[in-house]
Order: sequence, then C-alpha cells, then structure tokens
Amino acid sequence: MTSRVGPRAAGPRAAGTNGSDFKPRERVPAPQYQMCAALKSEVRKLNLVHLLLWLLVAAQVAVSHFDLVSHDTVSLPYQWEYPYLLSLLPLLCSSLSLPNNNISYLVLSMISAGLFSVAPLIYGGMEMFPVAQQLYRHGKAYRFIFGFSAVTVMYLIMVVAVQVHAWQLYYMKKLLDSWFDTTQEKKKK
Repeated sequence: MTSRVGPRAAGPRAAGTNGSDFKPRERVPAPQYQMCAALKSEVRKLNLVHLLLWLLVAAQVAVSHFDLVSHDTVSLPYQWEYPYLLSLLPLLCSSLSLPNNNISYLVLSMISAGLFSVAPLIYGGMEMFPVAQQLYRHGKAYRFIFGFSAVTVMYLIMVVAVQVHAWQLYYMKKLLDSWFDTTQEKKKK
C-alpha cells in the first residue's frame, strides 16, 4: 500500500520540479489555435441558442397539432414553421464538425443553414407581413399565443433567429477559413 505523504502524494510529476511551473506549459503558443478555440466556443453558444429557438417553434407546432390547449390560447402555426423544424439538421452537422475539425460537416452545416434556417425565416417574414400590416393599421389580430398577437410573437422570435443564424454563419465561415489555413500549412510541410 502506498503512503499519501511525501513527494509522490500529489501524483506523477516531472523530476526536478515542484509543480508550480505548469502555467507556461498550459499555453497554446500559436494564435491560430487560440482563435480556433474561441470560434468553436462561439459556435457552441450560438448552437445552444438555436436549439432553444427550435424548441420554442417545435413546442408551438406540437401543442397546436396535438390539441393540447385550445386554439384560442395557442394558434395554428404559420406555414414557414414547418420547414424551419428542419433547421435541426444544420445544428447537428455543426455540432458533429466541432470535436474533430471536420470541414465536410461544417460546409454541410453552412449550406443547410441557408436552406433550412434562413430561407424559412425569409418566407415567414413575407407570409406574416400582411397580417402584421393589418394588426398595426387597424389593431385587429385573429391569431393569439397566450393572449399576445401571434404575428408579434413570431416576429420577435424571427428577429432573434435571424441574428443567431447570421452570427452562426459568420463564425462558421471564420472557423472554416481557420481550419482550411491549418490544413494547407500541414500539406506544405
């Protein structure tokens, strides 16, 4: 049985050190690796916000279709919400690309984000515009979500979603450039 007292008590340590010189060894020296880690962190945060937005839209669709509450409380979904549910695909591709720096998954995520995230939001903005115009000109709303005008609530969700997807695409493009530069440097050596 080993003793917990003595120089070996803290675990394996390099000979000739007291264990206080770990700070310089933990630094990542190359700035491109630091930038890559920061970009991955931002993409992960945005993926989390995207997942929350997706859950809100999915909850509204599920509640209305399964008649869990009356349609006076939660209105029927707009047409753009159904294709937006497919925006889970770019989220999954993006999440799969981050651990192994997989360029293919990241490119697939960026393309599918345009198709399944941004395009439904653009269509939704056009679909709901006449209803929003009627609400603000005449003060009449016919669809409600928990007592609030459905078009107002959905436009608020869309404003946040557009920003999240724009930042996601921006950071994924920067990350892709960073990974591509690193790959090209490895091929030169």
